[in-house]
Amino acid sequence: MTARILVVDDIPANVKLLEARLLAEYFDVMTAADGYTALAICERNQVDLILLDIMMPGIDGFEVCERLKANRKTAHIPVVMVTALDQPADRVRGLKAGADDFLTKPVNDLQLISRVKSLLRLKTLSDELRIRADTAHTMGIDDLMRAGEGRADETGQILLVDGRANSQERIIKALKPVADVLALSDPQAALFEAAESAFDLVIVNANFDDYDPLRLCSQLRSLERTRFLPILIITEQGADEMVVRALDLGVNDYIIRPVDPNELVARSLTQIRRKRCNDRLRASVKQTIELAVTDPLTGLYNRRYLDNHLNVLFNRSMARGRPLSVLITDIDRFKQVNDTYGHDGGDEVLREFANRVRSTIRGADLACRYGGEEFVVVMPDTSPEIAAAVAERLRAAVENAPFLLKHAGEALNVTASFGIASRIGSVLTPDQLMKQADLALYEAKNTGRNRVVAAAA
Repeated sequence: MTARILVVDDIPANVKLLEARLLAEYFDVMTAADGYTALAICERNQVDLILLDIMMPGIDGFEVCERLKANRKTAHIPVVMVTALDQPADRVRGLKAGADDFLTKPVNDLQLISRVKSLLRLKTLSDELRIRADTAHTMGIDDLMRAGEGRADETGQILLVDGRANSQERIIKALKPVADVLALSDPQAALFEAAESAFDLVIVNANFDDYDPLRLCSQLRSLERTRFLPILIITEQGADEMVVRALDLGVNDYIIRPVDPNELVARSLTQIRRKRCNDRLRASVKQTIELAVTDPLTGLYNRRYLDNHLNVLFNRSMARGRPLSVLITDIDRFKQVNDTYGHDGGDEVLREFANRVRSTIRGADLACRYGGEEFVVVMPDTSPEIAAAVAERLRAAVENAPFLLKHAGEALNVTASFGIASRIGSVLTPDQLMKQADLALYEAKNTGRNRVVAAAA
């Protein structure tokens, strides 16, 4: 994992020590001896994470953090406060200033690298979301990024797996301000619950007498439904071997007993934010794909999707020796609709036409808007006779009920013409199949409209 990390400390020995540890992990390291220099570096350079001392001359780490988080250009940079201060009040003040995590001097190597990597993964997700949001804004499709946006301030949902009732009570009390916690003492019941319910984080307390908590962590990572669910494990002091194995299994973070409530809250919030960023990113990817293959007006697939998927269906038809039919339909005299009722009226007709296509075709059929007022239906495993029956059913559905134009307050009679072709005889490519259906449509148009014409065998 490559990233640029800024180390801020007024004591050169501390800077050198942290720099050496980070360079050993192949991070790019920058350094600053005071808060003002750190702010200037962040303003001029791309910084992925900041390790920030609190006690410094000039302005202390709290103020540096507040200024970073108040600046739109630097607010997204994770800040880890590295300090000799270990009082709960200091941690609370740091959280209020916007710090993402804490490390207490002298810094443990395992803690340092695991915290840094965890926050860098979170930043990677948030950076991708910011890029997508900027792109969506530029393209005028801001709605693309709104999926999951409202979850940012919602109460977190945490599953606590803990073998002892007294520690369950303490952890639930600590997390009450930020999350609803479901506590279970049976690891297998917890695995089932995690797979069936929507949680933002699983906390596994390694205090079982007769059960290896890493088994549960491994099972959570193995299941499709919980593969990306953040896991935080609570271990004993000195259990470095367990922590290393846990991190190798994909556990996101750890905390050492006795549990500091403020640290537990801070680490839980980091993982909840990461989960929600991940969810938003997945939702935006899904919506991006949908935008790429869906006609925005009608909700049917677009020509780009048709061109790709027809090849797949055609090749499958050839390989299996099964029939494949294509229907091309065109709304009759659609230009007159636009000329009389404007494009708003034309759009209403197109949307309603698409609805009638959906309600008429079968589940296995593929309906697409081909362009303008032209639509295509691909029918796998469909003979010419059945394709003709489907086309006739759709023709009647269009003709028999008027199209209501809400903006004009009128009902409009609409008809459509249909051309169908099937993969038989000399039809050897998808293009040939589409060409035959198009010629059949042309004949339907030229011989009176509102009819179904099948391509010659």
